[in-house]
Amino acid sequence: MNIRSLTRGDGVVIGAAVLLFIASFLDTYGNGGSNVPNAWDNLGLLMSMYIGGFAGAALIVVARALPQPRKVVGLDLGQLGVALSVFSAWTAFWTIIDPAGSVDTGGFDVESGAGLILGLIAALLLAAGAIATPLLPALQAALIPAPRPVAPQPYGAQPPGGYGYPGAGAPQPGQPYGGQPQPGQPYGGQPQPGQPQPGQPQAPQPAGDFSPFWFAVPVARPLFAEDGSQSPIAELAPGTWYLAVEQRGANLVAQTQDGRRGVLQDTSGIQRG
Repeated sequence: MNIRSLTRGDGVVIGAAVLLFIASFLDTYGNGGSNVPNAWDNLGLLMSMYIGGFAGAALIVVARALPQPRKVVGLDLGQLGVALSVFSAWTAFWTIIDPAGSVDTGGFDVESGAGLILGLIAALLLAAGAIATPLLPALQAALIPAPRPVAPQPYGAQPPGGYGYPGAGAPQPGQPYGGQPQPGQPYGGQPQPGQPQPGQPQAPQPAGDFSPFWFAVPVARPLFAEDGSQSPIAELAPGTWYLAVEQRGANLVAQTQDGRRGVLQDTSGIQRG
């Protein structure tokens, strides 16, 4: 179930159902004597007006949250929920006109209590939300807004530090994974002869040389074994930074956070750190 698929209209339906539940515990009659019942003391009223409304709201919300529409006896769950919501409002309307019905009131005049009045308001709101949601664009907006996507870092900019990012808490290109950063030290070992030392100016590298760099993928992509087999050993996820340690033609040899190495065959759209 996906709660992000719920709309503002579904929020109205849920709020009306909560209000209807509260009303079921309030007095049904205003001055029917000392022992005033509520909806739970009248099974017929409870099942038709209150439970019918609860069931209608639940079916509407469940039908909206399910990835695929479900049907019961040939009816869509949402349509069945709307029908129960309308039935609840219809019962509430006629009950408040004649609150006593066939109940023996002992000669007392019976007025509608807070439970019936609040129940009628809730049932009408429930039916209105169920019917109007498919018709009004304002009620079709998402109830829970989608999270804003993280703005991508510009090419060459340093991403923020933290686990999974090249920064103070993660290895830098030019140091072994899990080791301490050493200025002028290449990835995976000690400075090699001819490597510029700290404080010395660095000569520009030839275009064919490869330097390890951090990168992120725009979508999830598989990482294949280095032996050339097509069995993925890991999956690179968006939002996590990985270390490219070698280039093989158009492919990259990448290293994951747990130290596994593999070949990334699809390098299109990657973001360099």
